Amino acid sequence: MSRAFILLLDSFGLGALPDADKYGDTGANTFGHIAEWAAKEGKPMALPNLERLGLAAAAHKASGEWAPGFSLRDGFSGAWGVAREQSTGKDTQSGHWEIAGVPVLFDWGYFPKTVPSFPQELTDKLQELTGVPGWLGNCHASGTTIINELGDEHVATGKPILYTSADSVLQIAAHEAHFGLERLYEVCEAAYELVKPYNIGRVIARPFVGANGDYKRTSNRHDYAVPPTSPTLLDHVKNEGGEVIALGKISDIFAAQGVTQLIKGPDNMALFDRLVEVADTAPSKSLTFVNFVDFDMHFGHRRDVAGYSNALHEMDARLPEFMARLKDDDLVVITADHGCDPTAPGSDHTREHIPMIFFGPRVAAQELPTASTFSDIGATLAKHLGVKPLSNGTALL
Repeated sequence: MSRAFILLLDSFGLGALPDADKYGDTGANTFGHIAEWAAKEGKPMALPNLERLGLAAAAHKASGEWAPGFSLRDGFSGAWGVAREQSTGKDTQSGHWEIAGVPVLFDWGYFPKTVPSFPQELTDKLQELTGVPGWLGNCHASGTTIINELGDEHVATGKPILYTSADSVLQIAAHEAHFGLERLYEVCEAAYELVKPYNIGRVIARPFVGANGDYKRTSNRHDYAVPPTSPTLLDHVKNEGGEVIALGKISDIFAAQGVTQLIKGPDNMALFDRLVEVADTAPSKSLTFVNFVDFDMHFGHRRDVAGYSNALHEMDARLPEFMARLKDDDLVVITADHGCDPTAPGSDHTREHIPMIFFGPRVAAQELPTASTFSDIGATLAKHLGVKPLSNGTALL
C-alpha cells in the first residue's frame, strides 16, 4: 500500500504571481532573491539535492529567470513544477487549506495598521472576561521584536502583549512563568470566541521565557484556528481508515480536523528528526504532513536573508537521510504555502508561486504543467493513496 508525505517549507515562494501587484508584492521572489544575495556575497548557494529534484527549474518556470549559482538544466530526478494560488489571500490558512483541496474564496477579516489595531469593544470585553489588568502593544508588530520591547513591562504589570500582522490573526504573548502558560491559553480561548464576528482566521498564543529585555518564544505556541469550511485531504484519508500524522503546526492550522496523530518540535531540524522517525514507522495508506515553520517565522518575517539561506542549506543536506527511508510506493512533495521574500520591505508574506516537487522511488522525472490551484497537490496525493477524490484540484501524476 502507498504512503504520502508533504514537506512544506513555510513561505518558500518561487516568484510573484500574476496578481501580485494587487497585494503590493510586484517582483517578489523569495528563492530568487536569496540566491542573488548569496551570489553577491561571494558565497553562491549550493542545494544539490533540491536542485537535482528540479527546484531551480521550477523557479525558472515561475519567474523566467535562473537563480544564480544553479547550473543544472536537465537530468532532473523529480516531477517538478509550480502552482498558483486560487484563494484570495496570501496567508497560512489559505495556503494550507488550498493544498488540501479547500481554497479560501472569501475574504478573511483583518485588523488595520493603526494604533490601536483592535476595536475597543473587543479588548474591553476580553479584559472583562479574563480579568487581566489591561493590554500592551495593540498594534501590528513582529512577535520577536515586540516581546523584547514590551517584555519587561509585561512582567512588571501582568498585562499581556496584544498584536497582529498582515494575516487574519490576533496574537497574544505572555511570559510562561510570570503570567502562566495555561492562563495564556485561557485568554486565547476567550479571544477566539470574541473574534468570530470579525471573521478572523486564528488566535495565536505566543508564550515566551527570559528576563530583562532578553526574551525568547517557546515551542508551546498554540493556534486557535477556524476549521476548514469543507472536508480536506486529511479528512478523506482519516475517514477511509488511514493515518494522518501532523508534524509541527499542521494540526493547529486545520483545527485538528482530520488529524490522527500530532507530533511537535521546537525548530526545523527537530521536526526533521521526527520526520525521519515517522518515515520508518508510518503505516500504509498514511499521510504525513510537516510544516517547517522556521523559514517563515525566524527568517522571512524578520527579513533575515542569511538565516533563510542557511536554513535551506540545512534542509538540503538532510534530504538524503529521509529519502533513504522511502518505500517503493511512497510519494513525497516539497512545497510551500505562500512567499515571504526576506529582501522585500516590511515584514509581511508575499504572494508568490509555490514549488511542486514530487519524488519517490517510482516517480517519473518530468516537467509538470503550471497548476492553477494549490489543490492539484492534494488531488495528486488523494489519487496516490486511493482515497475519495477532492472536490477541487486535478491529479498531476
